[in-house]
Amino acid sequence: MLELYHSPISTCSQKVRLVLAEKGLAWTSRLVTFADGQHLTAEYMKLNPNGVVPTLVHDGDPIVDSSVINEYLDEVFPDTPVRPADAKARARMRAWRQYIDEVPTPSIRVPSFNAYFVPIWSQMSEEAFIAYTERLPLRKHFYQRMGRGGFPQKEVADALDRLRQSLERMDRSLAEGPWLNGADYSLADVSITPTIVRMEDLGLAKMWADLPRVGDWYDRIRARPNFAVAYMPGSRDLGPSC
Repeated sequence: MLELYHSPISTCSQKVRLVLAEKGLAWTSRLVTFADGQHLTAEYMKLNPNGVVPTLVHDGDPIVDSSVINEYLDEVFPDTPVRPADAKARARMRAWRQYIDEVPTPSIRVPSFNAYFVPIWSQMSEEAFIAYTERLPLRKHFYQRMGRGGFPQKEVADALDRLRQSLERMDRSLAEGPWLNGADYSLADVSITPTIVRMEDLGLAKMWADLPRVGDWYDRIRARPNFAVAYMPGSRDLGPSC
């Protein structure tokens, strides 16, 4: 039995839902509501001590971290693989995944959190906000750096610069094949998809207007059957601020 504790708007949750849908796996949805603090309850943190989503529970055993979850799913359910069979190609895929986890994934959080969370935090007192962030086991300093008013313009600009770097790297790689790792769709494509979707939702699609290979890749991504399944209702609703 597969259970996924997730949130529709969470990019890391979207990444795992893409793989579940790609493989056609049946799973039970356990929605986690951030506004209610469900990710910080003692019950949930027994499953995931980081207090974040997603968490996959397979036959009662929790697996955490979206990149780890996706590799686990491909190992345990090898049909419709999302990793290359060739060891060198698999290493290149993992290099992509590592880069994505280190550069574009944290970068997209800056404009995303400004758009989604600032309208919520601005209604809280400073004391309540600090008290909330002190409860966060993984991202306390990230939230405190953001503050109730959002990240400063310099940090937003730096994040957008890193996202542009990622797009340019994608464009160069896509000259060698339709997918980031060559001929086959893989976890490299899965890992970057939520960032590109979020960029579009934030009005940043113009950032790849001069990179047609990226635009063509995104068209192929959206045409895949797993896309519509993974982007369940509410997945792209960042609220009126967007």
